[in-house]
Amino acid sequence: MTLRFVPTPLEHPLGPPVPAAGGLDPALAEAFVPSSTRDAQLARLLQPGALAVTTGQQPGLFTGPLYTIHKALSAVALARLLERRWGRPVLPIFWLAGDDHDFAEASSASWIAADGSVASAALPPRPPDAPLTPMYRQPLGEGVVAALAALAEGLPASEFRDATLAWLERHYRPEASVAGSFAGAMAELLEPLGVLAFDSTHPAAKQAAAPHLVAALRQAGELDDALDRWSEEQGAAARNSGITVGDGAALVMLEASLGRDRLVRDDSGFVTRRSRERFDLAAIERIAADAPSRLSPNVLLRPVVERALLPTVAYLGGPGELRYLELTPPIYSLMRVPRQLPLPRWSGVIVEPRVDRVLEKFGLSLEELLAPAGPLEARLVRSQLPSDALTSLERLRTALDTEYGLLEHVATAIDPTLARPTRSARQQALAGTQDVEKKLVQHLKRRQETELGQLARARNAVAPGGKPQERVLTLAPFLARYGPTLLEELTGAIQAWYGGALEGPPQPA
Repeated sequence: MTLRFVPTPLEHPLGPPVPAAGGLDPALAEAFVPSSTRDAQLARLLQPGALAVTTGQQPGLFTGPLYTIHKALSAVALARLLERRWGRPVLPIFWLAGDDHDFAEASSASWIAADGSVASAALPPRPPDAPLTPMYRQPLGEGVVAALAALAEGLPASEFRDATLAWLERHYRPEASVAGSFAGAMAELLEPLGVLAFDSTHPAAKQAAAPHLVAALRQAGELDDALDRWSEEQGAAARNSGITVGDGAALVMLEASLGRDRLVRDDSGFVTRRSRERFDLAAIERIAADAPSRLSPNVLLRPVVERALLPTVAYLGGPGELRYLELTPPIYSLMRVPRQLPLPRWSGVIVEPRVDRVLEKFGLSLEELLAPAGPLEARLVRSQLPSDALTSLERLRTALDTEYGLLEHVATAIDPTLARPTRSARQQALAGTQDVEKKLVQHLKRRQETELGQLARARNAVAPGGKPQERVLTLAPFLARYGPTLLEELTGAIQAWYGGALEGPPQPA
């Protein structure tokens, strides 16, 4: 394979995790999504002292944007390094956040069409006044059939096309839920790499998480005050997290009449933020006992619950996640849960051979291609101007500048008021040369439409619509073109990238 995997610069530091107490409660075994490697990996995770590297994501259509895959492969790469370093089982676990209620984000997928443009498919939108149903309860519906057909039309012809489409069709079915289809597809995709996919909405997971959610509500006031103080201490870092604290909102979500809703402290109990339904702590304790599926953590509490349930030493997140995870230390402290180390996932660009051929043809770097469109195209077209024309334009500008300078000196000596109109005449003359050059470039552009089209298609492949590739494009077309070995090759590149953080003498386990 001739793909290149180019990492992007890190916003957050990358340091090695340290060993911790390990082990998993066997009662959680059924919460891991079935796959061909699940039982063997679970047996390893259940060994005394076994640890995990975790990451996770809310559901996405056809597995969502590439960064979801980058997260999962980052967990594989780091777990392999740590297992070799510590001499004890370290398992990669992908936390499936099926409680998420953002249907708009979960319901679309994009890829590069045959003409180089960005193509998309989406499920029919949820009505604006519909309850915010969590994705594990939200059916895909018949709209997924049309979405699969659109994707099938966009998949490149190759030996891997049919297998890629069949993989998605096994999971993305009208009767399946948005989260269930995502869970099944991710578990099957990642099983050769030994990833355990953890369904956080499984009854076993909900039952295990419920006591921690109730504990967070019992301490809601203390947690809110501690987060407010911590946020003030963090200053700009907290302001850039995108998370509001200290406003009385609890860290727990409850499914009520308007769907998944935030609980807010109110007098001696809580009220849901949107539906304004009131619950005292005793009522919520009954819900936790009888219907724990209705409760879920918010983004700040979720990693704490994850660490309480799983023997994780590191959580791998994107830049936005790592910013808000900086707010979480007071939660771990008050809830007496050891904190896993937040680390950056691998972030980068998959550079295909067709893009490299364009870069080579035009003598460009990837960084130049990733820059906004316009200046590069103008520079490339201008470079095609005949050298005689460029030389003539440069000589003309130099002569105009020199001679008008002399003329301005003479005019000023005759009458100082003549200086300004003389300078204006010089500027107009120089602008005339620019107009001539612009017309030459415009005509060259029309003659070079084919080459500029190649450049535009290459840019769209690495920065679709001017956005990061990993935040727009989905995995399926890459799998259809290059096959499943793509995942192992990218994992190897990520493992090498993480390796630098683990240099030095081995740490005792």
